[in-house]
Amino acid sequence: MALADSGKAIGAVTRLLQDHLIRRGFEVSIGKPEDAANSDTTEKLNLYLYETSFDPQLRNFSLRDGEPPPLWLILKFLLTAFDNGESSDTAAAHDLLGRGMAALHELSFLRLDPLVALDVRLALENNPEPLKLSFDESSVDLQSKTMQGTDERYRLSVAFQVRPVMIVPGNLPRSALLVGVDYSTTPETIIGGEGVRIEVIPSMGARLDRVEPARFEAGALLTLYGEDLNASTLEALLGNVQLVIVERHVNRLVVTAEGSPGTPIASGATLSAGEMPLVVRRRLSPTRARSSNLLAARLLPTLTSAALVGGDLELQGLLLGNDTDDVMVLFYRESDGVTVHLFDVVTTAPDQQTLTIPGAAAAVPAGSYRVILRVNNQQAKASPIVVVP
Repeated sequence: MALADSGKAIGAVTRLLQDHLIRRGFEVSIGKPEDAANSDTTEKLNLYLYETSFDPQLRNFSLRDGEPPPLWLILKFLLTAFDNGESSDTAAAHDLLGRGMAALHELSFLRLDPLVALDVRLALENNPEPLKLSFDESSVDLQSKTMQGTDERYRLSVAFQVRPVMIVPGNLPRSALLVGVDYSTTPETIIGGEGVRIEVIPSMGARLDRVEPARFEAGALLTLYGEDLNASTLEALLGNVQLVIVERHVNRLVVTAEGSPGTPIASGATLSAGEMPLVVRRRLSPTRARSSNLLAARLLPTLTSAALVGGDLELQGLLLGNDTDDVMVLFYRESDGVTVHLFDVVTTAPDQQTLTIPGAAAAVPAGSYRVILRVNNQQAKASPIVVVP
């Protein structure tokens, strides 16, 4: 796009209006009405650009993110008609003015068709929307102000405007290198989020950036990355369960989501699988604490086995869901990648270690299926196979 040519947009709009009127059989001059009256004795229309203003609706609109907005203008014209005696006050001049108004009204959107001159096209073709022409009130006060010279006389004219007219400064567009790419190597190395470093102002407390892994089962070792994470009074909580801290560093904290039988998470009595807040806090007193920001952590169900017992499907594992959880079990046919059936009526256990789907075998055709378990929209990693006879 030749955006630099948009610097000629004001003159291009005037020439575009003149061209469209000439195609409709009019003689058209450009300039002050008094100058047009003294030029010749031909019946004609005259275009006079009397004012430019900035479009308030587009003042801050940029063509590309991060770049300064261009200039968005409104061009205001007067259309004056002259008869073949150079008078603008005769009935013939009024007839011509009415026909000129009708032609402009037909041109409510100024199109850049193939007949438009090349220099006009280059100056206007990058406008994000077509140029719109609309009529303004042409009061006596307006016309008197535009025709107030000592050698000028009042001439009946019609006011109209064209918007938005874009002018782009001639500076080069802004750009930057890609984030997550190491340009110091040959060839460039994709370093991803691990290589991004953002300087921040030191805070008055701990701050969390991320947790790895973001999806984990009970018993997993978690690494919390952030700032000011080495205080001895720091606690880590998943939901409402305090986690065991294994290592403390300034920029990371290693904790374990307890998983041995009987511990708060694995017992199924405190948490269910799902997405929940992960936070660290520094104990200020027995009743007060200063917390970090929240991270979203995804605790997964653990599915260890699946078997058909008398036509019922029985699942075993950890955090398989309780009566208040959103639990769904799917039969997935591995041979063609089709989910054959969804079961959302299940029988849970208080410790969340067993799950029963009554009549599962009768709901699907005979075959071999993988069992997919989702609890509160979190899917278990394991998908054991069951064979329906």
